[in-house]
Amino acid sequence: MDTEALKKYSALHPKPAGLTLQYGTAGFRTKAEQLDHVMFRMGLLAVLRSKAMASTIGIMVTASHNPEEDNGVKLVDPLGEMLHPSWEEYATQLANAEEQELQKIITEICQKAAVNQDKDASVFIGRDTRPSSKKLSQSVIDGISVLGGQYHDYGLVTTPQLHYMVCCQNTQGQYGKATLEGYYEKLSKAFTELIKRSPSSGESQRHLKIDCANGIGALKLSEMQPYFPKEVQIHLYNDGTKEKLNHLCGADFVKVHQKPPRGLAMKPNERCCSFDGDADRIVYYYKDATGHFHLIDGDKIATLISIFLKELLAKLGQTLKMAVVQTAYANGSSTRYLEETLKVPVHCVKTGVKHLHHKAQEFDVGVYFEANGHGTVLFSKVAETKIRQLAKEEKDDEKREAAKVLENMIDLINQTVGDAVSDMLVIEAILALKGLTVQQWDAIYTDLPNRLLKVQVADRRVIDTTDAERRAVTPPGLQEKIDALVKNYKLSRAFVRPSGTEDVVRIYAEADTQENADALAHEVSLAVYHLAGGKGAPPQP
Repeated sequence: MDTEALKKYSALHPKPAGLTLQYGTAGFRTKAEQLDHVMFRMGLLAVLRSKAMASTIGIMVTASHNPEEDNGVKLVDPLGEMLHPSWEEYATQLANAEEQELQKIITEICQKAAVNQDKDASVFIGRDTRPSSKKLSQSVIDGISVLGGQYHDYGLVTTPQLHYMVCCQNTQGQYGKATLEGYYEKLSKAFTELIKRSPSSGESQRHLKIDCANGIGALKLSEMQPYFPKEVQIHLYNDGTKEKLNHLCGADFVKVHQKPPRGLAMKPNERCCSFDGDADRIVYYYKDATGHFHLIDGDKIATLISIFLKELLAKLGQTLKMAVVQTAYANGSSTRYLEETLKVPVHCVKTGVKHLHHKAQEFDVGVYFEANGHGTVLFSKVAETKIRQLAKEEKDDEKREAAKVLENMIDLINQTVGDAVSDMLVIEAILALKGLTVQQWDAIYTDLPNRLLKVQVADRRVIDTTDAERRAVTPPGLQEKIDALVKNYKLSRAFVRPSGTEDVVRIYAEADTQENADALAHEVSLAVYHLAGGKGAPPQP
């Protein structure tokens, strides 16, 4: 390691005094002007991780659905998955180190993680459309170069596209070609194969309005448009030419505010969807004939995909195990429908994509979505091999046909991470193949009315949870109080959990009516305020 070069370059990317940051599920995220030193140091870390794994590592410069003035960075592990938790710890140490300790901390990481300094390092870089992203990705490149790493800068890409490229590279092209063309070709070929099997294929055009959150999704969808079959017409809104990223638009805005984004006019019963700023989340919605807005969130997306895959798996007559993974935020109606009507096992895990992804890997077919619209489907190696074999060799026509549809589904789904473009094509293909309208999809089950609230507290660590965050262990008496409140309402449940990023406690409640869900959420928020050290004025109804 060239200590002089490290000193010289590190001084060009100084750390603001007194700033400490934490690497979480979303990597690092904060105001863009505070991130220069972090980007440089994550360039360093990516080189170390690459040497430790003898694989290409990805670095994505994005702050997803945050406001335009924020930015962030996350590392991508060899198979396109999120950075390993033990390395999140190293990332935090490195980002917060004082200038003079950098060398020492790098040496410590190398020892602890058995990094072979003589190995080559290779890093793929991508960035979103924020004004600060280009300069910040240059700081990443400085970090990679100081430690002698090789890099390929993909420039503007969606977060899931970078995850995809990293996986392609490290599977020696088995997962696909590590280029944007490779991505567009693989997805569009699978999508075209599926669409031509649909009952109304060729006769009617399918229209879809897409709110691109004024982000990277718009750029990449317009690049991909020539690859789409002519039956599918997509119309892009909030394409980033006029307005600010994520401002009054995007999947997060629509989900939180339960209303359409700015800049997209809806006619009754038109299918619409929103991506988030880096295109790794998607939600659908429509307005009915009376002008009432209907949101179709991640739970309903998971349900649609599960219904479709379950039918196909049943036709195969194989013993492949399928399950759905949710968090405590999943609407109770979706859980009930999946378990009782569809008879698919449902598993609840802690909030955070990495927990869902990890659990979904335990099954032959693991479907996971967060209610916010981030999710995908994972197929085990065994399941994938079996399906591809049946698609080729099965004598029975119906079985072979089912296997072919599943094979195209495997190719259409981005298994590395939730991907708005891929998920959108999966949904469009299923709706076409099943001949479903957006209203019929929405009517599969009715969401229980719910309410999300947050309460400011002096210290979020006073709340500790268990049972996938559904029950509070501390402070004493809080869970008993919540249990007593829940008993007063029909079809009700409520839980509280500390935020991962700020001193607030998040509260979720659902019940048979909106009025009751609101009342329950308020009562629980008062309990949190009084028992967990609330700050400021007590919550108002």
